[in-house]
Amino acid sequence: MKRLMFYHFALPVLLGASMSLLVSGHANGGWVLQTSGTTEWLSSVHFPVNTSTGYAVGGYLNNPIILKTTNGGTGWDTLTSGTTQYLRSVYFPMDAQTGYVVGYSGTILKTTNGGAAWVPQPSGTTNHLRSVHFPLDAQTGYVVGYSGTILKTTDGGAYWDTLHSGTTYELSSVHFPVDASTGYAVGGWPDSSTILKTTNGGANWVVQSSAVTYYLLSVHFPVDVSTGYVVGALGKILKTTNGGANWTEQNSGTIYGLYSVHFPVDAQTGYVVGAWGAILKTTDGGANWLTQISVATDFLFSVHFPVDALTGYAVGQYGIILKTMDGGSGVEETAEVRGQRVENRLTAKPNPFISFATLPGHEVERFSLYDVSGRKVGTYRGDRVGEGLGPGVYFLRSSDSNAKPLRIVKVR
Repeated sequence: MKRLMFYHFALPVLLGASMSLLVSGHANGGWVLQTSGTTEWLSSVHFPVNTSTGYAVGGYLNNPIILKTTNGGTGWDTLTSGTTQYLRSVYFPMDAQTGYVVGYSGTILKTTNGGAAWVPQPSGTTNHLRSVHFPLDAQTGYVVGYSGTILKTTDGGAYWDTLHSGTTYELSSVHFPVDASTGYAVGGWPDSSTILKTTNGGANWVVQSSAVTYYLLSVHFPVDVSTGYVVGALGKILKTTNGGANWTEQNSGTIYGLYSVHFPVDAQTGYVVGAWGAILKTTDGGANWLTQISVATDFLFSVHFPVDALTGYAVGQYGIILKTMDGGSGVEETAEVRGQRVENRLTAKPNPFISFATLPGHEVERFSLYDVSGRKVGTYRGDRVGEGLGPGVYFLRSSDSNAKPLRIVKVR
């Protein structure tokens, strides 16, 4: 069977976003909705030094957007970016004043006054850029993006040098754990998994074996260059304890795409967010991942816990911003609850299928079908779902916005 391509969220959007996602909510702990003031997709969130001042960037639907909060997300102000390009990643290395944003068409922006003004930097490329990271200070940093692009600056972005990555696959995430010498980049879109490692500041990049064949979207090494995590397509979570010499797949408990991984203070407690509002948490280094109750029903693209494992933020489609102040505690689903939820899902037969699938008991109802990028590909009756589509992985949704989507696979 031909290898299936996977999540590339910067593609045509899901329709019919629920307006309830954009209204601030109240809850007894767990993840709470904040008012973002936008319906644009938010692709990255970062709080540089504390839980009060943070930034989120995105765009995609109509206009690029940079948001800033100084009160822990109670209110978000829209900053003037000065660009028309979709923004994908934000990072403030040392404080809340000097930071960088990267995006489409080689866009790199820098601020030195907390976002009051953003100055374009010469990236030297027109490739779309996906991720930015400065390991120690605001001078030496790395950017990765489409077509294997890796850029490096050692002078705060005045000049960006193009490094040789050795791959033409898209790179979606970059992280240097402790210094500017040893770092990792992951990706693989459209049809592979890619993990690269450098130990000499990017002069050379070595391909590591990931043991999976699906697109990887985020990498994070919490405290050193040895123990790290990677997440990606079809619920994949990988862990290494020897600097990437070996990567072991962990049981995420989900088949949904995972977009962002973050371990706030150590290699034991971490969070992952992904498609259809998925939020996962581990407290034992990934031996077990628990699904947390999420008020989001659309894709979450980024998660960040600024100072500890309790207070964190997640952002995603249609301007959604979530905040927790208790690590999502008290809302983790038990295996029994997750099992009951799975049992209540629709069933497609056959699945995988060749011509079309049917939904027993729902043959006359109509359902929306989306590809793995989140693009709506059509509306189908329950007796002929997927007819006429090309081979691939699809997700079917009913009119019940709270129901989890059903994954179906067309073979040929």
